[in-house]
Amino acid sequence: MEKDAAIAIFESLASGVRLDVYRLLVKEGLAGMVAGEIAARLAVPPTNLSFHLKALTQSGMLTVKQEGRFQRYRANMPLMLDLIDYLTAECCSGNPAQCFDRLVLSPGADAPAFRKLKAPEK
Repeated sequence: MEKDAAIAIFESLASGVRLDVYRLLVKEGLAGMVAGEIAARLAVPPTNLSFHLKALTQSGMLTVKQEGRFQRYRANMPLMLDLIDYLTAECCSGNPAQCFDRLVLSPGADAPAFRKLKAPEK
């Protein structure tokens, strides 16, 4: 992944609504959702949602497939994994496996609380 592509992805996610949409579609997995379902689940007006769906689709973060009169949206998981790979490629001087042995800040902690990550099973 190129730097410009990563920047475009981050720009597309730099909205609370778009981040909520993307996270919802990640949760739904391969089933995806049609726009009306997304709007109802997130309590976002359909006209407002279409603007956000367009931005996410243009960045490549969502795929869309026509199903009759509906469009089904899915999170582009391969692109998400490419972004994660781009962000961690230089982790621990190019040895990402070592990062699992480092202490990291616990998510959601009010004060610096640390936990140890386990390395994935090989």
